[in-house]
Amino acid sequence: MASYHLSVKTIKRSAGRSATAAAAYRVGERIECQREGRVHDYTRKQGIEETFILTPKDAPDWALDRSRLWNEAEASETRRNSVTAREWELALPSEISAEARSQITRQFAEELVSRYGVAVDVAIHAPHREGDQRNHHAHVLTSTRKLEAGGFTAKTRVLDSAKTGGVEIEQMRGLWAELQNRALERVGEVERVDHRSLEKQRETALDRGDKLSAEELDRDPELKLGPAANSMERRAKAVAERQGREYVPVTERGAVVHAARQARAAFREMRERLDIARETYSIEREVGQGRVSAGLAALRAATSKERDGRTSDDIRERLSQVVGQSRDQDDTPKPEGRNYARERLKEIMEKDAGRDGQAAAHKLDGHSEYDLGEDTGHDGRKPSVNERLKDVLNKPRERLEIEDERDQEKDQEVEKDRDIDRDSGLSH
Repeated sequence: MASYHLSVKTIKRSAGRSATAAAAYRVGERIECQREGRVHDYTRKQGIEETFILTPKDAPDWALDRSRLWNEAEASETRRNSVTAREWELALPSEISAEARSQITRQFAEELVSRYGVAVDVAIHAPHREGDQRNHHAHVLTSTRKLEAGGFTAKTRVLDSAKTGGVEIEQMRGLWAELQNRALERVGEVERVDHRSLEKQRETALDRGDKLSAEELDRDPELKLGPAANSMERRAKAVAERQGREYVPVTERGAVVHAARQARAAFREMRERLDIARETYSIEREVGQGRVSAGLAALRAATSKERDGRTSDDIRERLSQVVGQSRDQDDTPKPEGRNYARERLKEIMEKDAGRDGQAAAHKLDGHSEYDLGEDTGHDGRKPSVNERLKDVLNKPRERLEIEDERDQEKDQEVEKDRDIDRDSGLSH
């Protein structure tokens, strides 16, 4: 699953750091720092996939020499506590190709050059061999001064100011999310990333009436493991995989993170099943199936394990196989009154919140959302999704149709009673 990460850090002399050392480490090269008189040699560093430097159009030619570039950046700062460089750390989607990852990283770097007039040094790293193999990332090192024809000039105060720095970084965070989402869309991925906080995302979901998404986003941010715990959990996962057993977290932080991820995965799976049920029911009704057959097809599709990567055409083909026998055996029109399968489908779609799930199921019957009445309470324990699915799938088709006919007869009797009540010749 695609995830979002962008962090901005500063390279400060007060913390004992230098731009020359930071650049050498990230690109895996040897750079001699003229100010400190030290040599930073990281030529043995592994996992560096690509490096490149971008500069403004009128920048001097020496800016493309990495050693000269960062030594000049150090020389342009005279204070003992100067910030000599800024690092933008980016998580790259594993779902796209290496070429696509390079492309969106370059586009982000070009925007930094254009927007702030700085020099940009990029290093794209592969996942660590012992870590998560989806962890493609990039280190984008930028100067803190503008680079012009004569060299480094004014500081980029727009990023340093407390009033404007946060706004600028938030806009760049939005740009990085947009670049990733475009790349994911080009390769047909459904997942998208979002740079906003969970609270902001939840507010947006509520504004558009998507209560299910809002419920999914109503959670705390994931706990950060930290280097030590992360290393221990990686080893535990590797051991569990080699031994063919289920992974069990070995740290308290790991247990919290693992439980949160499992809960989110379960919620996503439930939502996928609901979406499949809705789409299946709608398609079956469009092709002329009765509500019983459409409801059963929706339930079977929702409980199917082979649904990943399916398109609408895939679903239509699968539906023709799922309900093919019922069409051959029974082409008689089904009653249009209340029926058992439809009510079961509605129960699956309804969440504990009530109205949002009920409205979604109501739309499956061809009604608008404005036709739905007031919320109704649910007393007692509601059966789980699995219990309701098993109840319907294990019930014979003949029994479903018999109960449906009984419901129809009851509705007709109620309608007759209403006709009698409307008779003007009777008094009460």
